[in-house]
Amino acid sequence: MTRWGPELLDNGKVRFRLWAPDRDGVTLEIDGGGSVAMESEADGWFVAEAAGGAGTRYRFRLGADLAVPDPASRLQSGGVHGWSVVVDSQFAWSATEWRGRPWEETVLLEVHAGTLGGFAGIRERLAGMAAAGITAIELMPINAFGGTRNWGYDGVLPYAVAEPYGSPAELRTLIDTAHLLGISVFLDVVYNHFGPDGNYLNAYAGAFFHKDIDTPWGGAVAVDVDAVHRFFVDNALMWLRDYRIDGLRFDAVHAIANDDFLDRMAHEIRTSLPERQVHLVLENEKNDAGRLSPDCYDAQWNDDFHNVLHVLLTGETSAYYGDFADRPAERLARCLKEGFIYQGEGSANHDGRPRGTPSGHLPSTAFVAFLQNHDQVGNRAMGERLIRLTDRARLRAATALLLLGPQIPLLFMGEDEGSDSPFLFFTDFHDELADAVREGRRKEFAKFEAFADEASRARIPDPNARSTFDASIPQAGPEAGEWRALYRELLMLRQVHIVPRLKGAIGIAGEVIGDAAVKARWRMADGATLTICLDLGDTPDLAGVDEGELIHREGDRFAAWIAA
Repeated sequence: MTRWGPELLDNGKVRFRLWAPDRDGVTLEIDGGGSVAMESEADGWFVAEAAGGAGTRYRFRLGADLAVPDPASRLQSGGVHGWSVVVDSQFAWSATEWRGRPWEETVLLEVHAGTLGGFAGIRERLAGMAAAGITAIELMPINAFGGTRNWGYDGVLPYAVAEPYGSPAELRTLIDTAHLLGISVFLDVVYNHFGPDGNYLNAYAGAFFHKDIDTPWGGAVAVDVDAVHRFFVDNALMWLRDYRIDGLRFDAVHAIANDDFLDRMAHEIRTSLPERQVHLVLENEKNDAGRLSPDCYDAQWNDDFHNVLHVLLTGETSAYYGDFADRPAERLARCLKEGFIYQGEGSANHDGRPRGTPSGHLPSTAFVAFLQNHDQVGNRAMGERLIRLTDRARLRAATALLLLGPQIPLLFMGEDEGSDSPFLFFTDFHDELADAVREGRRKEFAKFEAFADEASRARIPDPNARSTFDASIPQAGPEAGEWRALYRELLMLRQVHIVPRLKGAIGIAGEVIGDAAVKARWRMADGATLTICLDLGDTPDLAGVDEGELIHREGDRFAAWIAA
């Protein structure tokens, strides 16, 4: 089976490969070392060997006017249009006994390497994260993209560590340090599309895409083609093996639209790393409960949890929030008990088509819950965080629900410090592409009432402006101390009262107790019952409610109990 990317050989040479079924010939160019005509092999592959080692710069010449990087490059020199670099995966790991942490212990903090000072900047923050109760960080995509800054989802070289964030060795040092502190490292990977700047695949491998299947980014990625399937599965295994990443979050798999690929990939990952606690998480608009099982995918990002709470916290009902505007308390009660809100019902945001499958049989840990993340903040026109959209008491109560509920909690960087910095959509494109991205961004928000006219849309920050990126660097808020104390207390309570009882916990009741108030119960692993009440209404009242041993209370808006 032919593999993508360069291979260091024992004889002081490197074997290079490229899948280029649309080309009759390909030439390997070595920076400072001449060129080699690559040999044509079966099924569109070209192979060549050349003297070299780690640090060798190379590219593939397709014609007099076109030289391209290796699509499986591990590192670029000079950006995504520059030279690819051979990388040695050897590293002197210190956390040699690390095998990962159980899924039930996971408390995720999503971070963007670019806004935190690269891999070195995140590493400096790890000790503080561990002390606060964070057990896992989730890196937004770190693979190479066009320009020097990007919010993460315009990558074009999935194997290459982005130069602005640091070297492969610096990434390994970050991961090793995290493991020494007991922190798992997850990575967000994007297999459903490529960004608009630096993707050359159509120049030599048109079969990489199904041009007759439309997606928001063009033709669908042809994961049913063997070489393409191998490209992405080997990429997943590279992060898990070579970098000792502990888990992967697969972005927008509904846009891949191939469940067989997803299942085969999960199976190969599981069988390839049986000694490790590797966790696989989906983002999937289809709410497909069939993908969620211990031998397939551990969990799915639960957008339903976020969306209904956003409506209750802010009153916003535009665009996709419209699917949650009607009977939000009832919808939240179902979410807490059963996981998904949409389990086959028609969704206006999906043109009335049914969305989802029944999920009430799944354990609560099959869902990753969040109040904020890169999508739900960064996809807002002005990038506002919840702290700017709701009042402090409601936000504290919702935070308590997130951290003491049995779904796996995910936080967004800065959230635990009361940050009111926006997180905006930022890129570093130029010329016509910059204009197209800027105008496309503004047109995207025409369906929102606040940006219905051209003048209001002109206020939306230019994604390519350096100031847009600078504004997105999270700063601690004016009440940082109080927010840090709240998160630390809640995560300590989670570790003591929830985590030991969490494996296999399942919802047993969810009911509406007020216009914006719910009560939910879960049967925990030890047979105890966890009860949570949440009231986000204008006149909250949980006085007199007593459901066992009180774990935590936030005034009359939130309370959690455990009963044997």
